[in-house]
Amino acid sequence: MTDPAGQGPRERYRAQVRAEIKQHAWEQIAEAGVPALSLNAIAKKVGMSGPALYRYFASRDELITALIRDAYRSLADTVRAAHSAGADLASLARVVRDWARSDPQRYFLIYGTPVPGYHAPDDITAISFEVMTVLLDAAGALPEDKPSTPFDKHLETHRDWALDHPAGAETLHRALAFWTRLHGVLSLELAGHFAGMKFDPDLLIDEELKALLEK
Repeated sequence: MTDPAGQGPRERYRAQVRAEIKQHAWEQIAEAGVPALSLNAIAKKVGMSGPALYRYFASRDELITALIRDAYRSLADTVRAAHSAGADLASLARVVRDWARSDPQRYFLIYGTPVPGYHAPDDITAISFEVMTVLLDAAGALPEDKPSTPFDKHLETHRDWALDHPAGAETLHRALAFWTRLHGVLSLELAGHFAGMKFDPDLLIDEELKALLEK
C-alpha cells in the first residue's frame, strides 16, 4: 500500500531517518565545523549503531554531498522564485543575503573553505550553475552599451561556467562582478568581521551594486 505521493511506509520511514540524520549533521557542523563531522556521533544522537547509519548514508562524503545538494537547491529555488516574481539584480542581492543570514552554516558549507579531501559530484555543479543562470538573466535585462574590456574578451572565450547562456560579454562580466562583490561582503559579514565597525552591511552592498551598475 502506498500513499498518494507514491511512497510506502518503508520509503517514508527511510526519508524521515535521512532527514533526522541531516539535521544532526547540521547541528554538528554549527558546533565544530565540517571537518569534525562524525557519522558515529550522529548515530548515537539518532539512537542507532554506526553500521546501521551507513544503511542511510554509505559514507561521510555521501552525507556531505546531501547537505551541499540541499543547500544549493534551496538557494537556486529561492533566487529563481524571486526573479520570476520580478526581482531585478539589486533585489536579488537582498534575496541572497537574506537566505545566507537565515542559516550562515549552510552558506559557508557551499561558499566557504572547501572541505579537505572532498570532491563534489557533477550534479552539484549543475545545481550551482542554476543560480548563475538566474543572475545572467537578471544582468541581461540591463542595456549593454559600454565598450568591451580585456576581461570581457577573456570571458567570451572561457564561458563554460555560463552553460552556453545567450549572454554578451558585458552581461557575463556584470553577473560575475555582481557575484564576487556580493559574496565578498556576505562572507565578511557572516564571519563577524564587521562587528564593532558600527555600520550597516546592507548599505555597503547597496553602494557596491550602485557602483557596479553605473559603470
